[in-house]
Amino acid sequence: MTGTGPLSPSSPTSARRPLVAILSGAGISTDSGIPDYRGPQGLWRQDPEAEKLVTYEYYMNDPEIRRRAWRLRRDSPALRARPNAAHEAVARLERSGTPVRVITQNVDGLHQLAGVPDRKVLELHGTGRFVVCTRCHARTPMSEAVARVDAGDPDPACVECGGILKSATVMFGERLDPEVLGTAMSVAEAADVFIAVGTSLQVQPAASLVGLAAEHGARLIIMNAEPTPYDELAAETIRTPIGTALPELLATLAP
Repeated sequence: MTGTGPLSPSSPTSARRPLVAILSGAGISTDSGIPDYRGPQGLWRQDPEAEKLVTYEYYMNDPEIRRRAWRLRRDSPALRARPNAAHEAVARLERSGTPVRVITQNVDGLHQLAGVPDRKVLELHGTGRFVVCTRCHARTPMSEAVARVDAGDPDPACVECGGILKSATVMFGERLDPEVLGTAMSVAEAADVFIAVGTSLQVQPAASLVGLAAEHGARLIIMNAEPTPYDELAAETIRTPIGTALPELLATLAP
């Protein structure tokens, strides 16, 4: 999603209330039953070969990789996941009238399901709730493609042109949407408070948004179970569980 542009720090609204930017990673969704990637029990640590399933070159050139990827999508808890207390706290802060922009590395759509307006969520890595054809670029719901897998098609093709379907996410080897990234950079530059939550801050260019926010004077808060490369820039680092720590923190920012 491209979202709307950030509020200017000099605008009347942000003069009364600081702009809060939240960069969320996989750790915010683990309480919803979605495993993270790089944590102690993360998918990449448990099965390093799994990265091939989300690497564009492997996916496009190996039918068996695609079949494995479709089985993973069909069985993914993300399709049935619901927002948890952390997602709900972000939505509650937005409803309070506080200027909020969410920049997420996640593809689960849980911020929107919790009630954050679509226009205020920037999905850096796309969304797993839709699929896109790599040939004609037709976009359809993931649920429809998964239903075809359930019906016995191990590698469903585009119904419009027969092209290869993939999730509407940014795979390894693909570029981020420059419009989404550009808007995220503008949000980071304008933020008064920048909270990085549930992210290892090891994936670029998403992680660089933290440094950009700090460089432009934001109060930086990093909330993650393990240390990150940007901890020394933070005004505060929080290691306690996100499901309790984030609601407590955001409650202090509400009017």
